[in-house]
Amino acid sequence: MAASSIENAGLLIVDKDADMTSHDVVSRCRKIFNTRRVGHAGTLDPMATGVLVVGIERATKLLGLLSLTTKSYSATIRLGAATTTDDREGEVISSADASAVTDDQIAAGIAALTGDIEQVPAKVSAIKVDGRRAHALVRTGEDFDLKARPVTVSRFDIREVRRDGGFVDVDVEVDCSAGTYIRSLARDLGAGLGVGGHLTALRRTAVGPFTLDHARGLDAIREDPRVGLDIDEAVKLSFPHRDIDDDEAESISQGRWLEPIGVKGIYVVVDPAGRSIALVQEKGRRASSVMVVRPATLR
Repeated sequence: MAASSIENAGLLIVDKDADMTSHDVVSRCRKIFNTRRVGHAGTLDPMATGVLVVGIERATKLLGLLSLTTKSYSATIRLGAATTTDDREGEVISSADASAVTDDQIAAGIAALTGDIEQVPAKVSAIKVDGRRAHALVRTGEDFDLKARPVTVSRFDIREVRRDGGFVDVDVEVDCSAGTYIRSLARDLGAGLGVGGHLTALRRTAVGPFTLDHARGLDAIREDPRVGLDIDEAVKLSFPHRDIDDDEAESISQGRWLEPIGVKGIYVVVDPAGRSIALVQEKGRRASSVMVVRPATLR
């Protein structure tokens, strides 16, 4: 492996456009960076825009290790209609005049969906049912039910309530745990208010430590094809640090282990030159690498 795979490796925080799949973004990045070694973490629906974490070259190995357990969104919920997909791309299956729903009722409905809740995922999700993706089963017309799952909605704030005839559009900001479906929040808010609801706009503003401040659109990336965070910056932003000396760096980069220091979870070990050498995790008397960021052959 050439040293350039380290120099070019890193995370690209893409501000995804609407009407693109996450795989579309990966395909375009492969062309832009002229490499097959591209992957993404935290899929975004085609309708949604915003933060999509993409790994380039050696940083693709990071994607499965990143702790992307918290996510933030800006969204618009339309009260007055329910759809087959719980968003604006589905067919309307029920409608009701929502003009009589008060701001206080909306606030109470949102409060009931805040905190630790049980949520039934959207049927167009990627959850597997008997080995098949739920969204694929929906297309076949098969009838099935998904089980409720525990999720955490730590913030569900109203930004604005706009009234349009029989519809009420509610702009919201949501912070939630991974696995939370914003479209399901829209569905459940509408159902609780007795008028139906669906999602009309969704923008992801943060995934773990990565925010829109780190993000660039694909057009900007095409004009200036560089990673947003090189592999050193990416791991230092994503994991706790432990400073090590040159001898320890040589040892861990060659696949040996370090003495544990009592840190839980994965952390990055950094050599005296400030380079990230490996991600390690402590088990018993060993702090062993779970990913060598910078092997001895590339140092």
